[in-house]
Amino acid sequence: MTARAAVILAAGQGTRMKSPTPKVLHRVGGRTMLDRAIDAAQALGCERIIVVAGVHSPSVAEHAAKRLGEGSVAIQDPPLGTGHAVLAARQALAGFEGDIVVTFADCPLMDAEAIAPLFALREAGAEVAVLGFDPVVPGAYGRLILTPSGNLLRIVEAKDATVEELQVKHCNSGVLAASAQRLFDLLDQVGNSNANGEYYLTDVIGLAHDHGLSTRATFASEDAVMGVNSQAELAVAEAVFQRRRRHALMVEGVSMSAPDTVHLCWDTQIAAGAVVEPYVVFGPGVSVETEAVIRAFSHLEGAAVRRGALIGPYARLRPGADIGEEAHIGNFVEVKKVKVGAGAKANHLAYLGDGTIGPKANIGAGTIFCNYDGFDKHHTEVGAGAFIGSNTALVAPVTIGEGAMTGSGSVITANVAAGDLALGRATQTVKTGWAARFRALKLARSAKR
Repeated sequence: MTARAAVILAAGQGTRMKSPTPKVLHRVGGRTMLDRAIDAAQALGCERIIVVAGVHSPSVAEHAAKRLGEGSVAIQDPPLGTGHAVLAARQALAGFEGDIVVTFADCPLMDAEAIAPLFALREAGAEVAVLGFDPVVPGAYGRLILTPSGNLLRIVEAKDATVEELQVKHCNSGVLAASAQRLFDLLDQVGNSNANGEYYLTDVIGLAHDHGLSTRATFASEDAVMGVNSQAELAVAEAVFQRRRRHALMVEGVSMSAPDTVHLCWDTQIAAGAVVEPYVVFGPGVSVETEAVIRAFSHLEGAAVRRGALIGPYARLRPGADIGEEAHIGNFVEVKKVKVGAGAKANHLAYLGDGTIGPKANIGAGTIFCNYDGFDKHHTEVGAGAFIGSNTALVAPVTIGEGAMTGSGSVITANVAAGDLALGRATQTVKTGWAARFRALKLARSAKR
C-alpha cells in the first residue's frame, strides 16, 4: 500500500462560536473535534499527520503537539486561504513521497470510512480524488462539475455559478487526496486573483484538469461531511453522533427503553445484554458488562461496571469506580476511586471515595468515607462480608476487617479487626418527661399571646 499522510486544517478562527475555546477544541461525543479528525487519519493508516494551526490559537498547536509529537504542527501565518494552509504543511512533510489527504478539524463526523474511498480512487489511477456529497439543500456549497463519464472538470463556488450550474446537486466537501508531489506542484500554481486575495485549495481541481490529469470524485453522506461553525451547528453534530451511537449499541444488543434520553460518549462501551434506563449520562471512559442495569438518572464517568451489577437510580460513578459482579450501587450513592467487590451493596445515600469494599459487604445508608484531610487523600478498606451501620463515618486511613460491623451513627477512626463490632458514638442521655413539659410550656405561651 502506498504510504499515506494527512494534513488537517485547523487554523480557522471560529469567530461564530463566540467562545474563548478555539472552535476545533469544542467537543462532540466528549472528544474534541480536532482529536476526532486525528482519530480518522490514524484509522486510515496515515504514518504522518500534520495539523495546520493559526497563530491566534496556540492551544490548538499545543493540543496537537501533545498528541502527535514534535514536528506534527505547521503554523499558517498569515491566514491566506485553504490552499495556503496546505502549503504551510510542506516543510513538515519534507521527504514524504506517498499520498496526502487534506481534511478539516471542524468536521467532527467525518470518519475513516467516509474518507477511505479517496485512496481507492488514487489506487485506480486518479491523480486527484475529491470527496463530494449531495445535500438536501445545496445552497452556498461549491458545485462539482462532472463530465458524463464521471471525470471532475472543476469546482464552482455558488456565488460564481451559472443558473445551470446551480442546479447541480453534487457539492464539494473540501476534502481531497493526491500524491505529495502532485499536490504541492499544483498548489504552487494557484493564484489569489479573487475578492479575498486568498489561495483556494479548490483551484487545484481546475488546474489538474487543464494539465490533462485524471480527477475523480467519490461521495459521502451529508452528515459525514458536516462542518461546525457555531454553537447551534455543534449541537446538531452532537445530536447526529448520539443518534448513531445509540442505534449502533441497540443493534449490538443493548436495551434502551428511551434511547433519545441517553447521552453517550465517544468511547462508551456497553455489552450486549446490558440495560440502560432513561436519562442516563455516560462521560468518558465507561465500560458496562452484560446483564448490568444502569437505572434512570445516573451519571457515570471513568467507571467500570461488571456483569450483573445494578447502578442507580440517581447514582454517580466517578473516575476509578470499579463495581463488581452483582454489586448494587443505589440511589444518591457517589463512588470515586473505589473497587467494589462482587455482591457488595451500597443501596442508599452514601459517599464512597478512595478505597476498597470486599465481596458481599453491606454499606448502610448515610455512610461516608472521610478520605480527604485537606491536603492528602487516604484509603478506606472494608473487608468481605462486613456490615457498615447507617450514618457511619469511616475516617481514613482505616480498615474494617472481614465480617466486622460498625454501629449506626458511629465515627470510626481506628482499625476494626475481623469479626469485631465497633461503636464510636456518645452515650445517650434520657431526661424523663422533658419533652412533654417543653411542649406544654410552648403551647401555654402561644395561647396567652
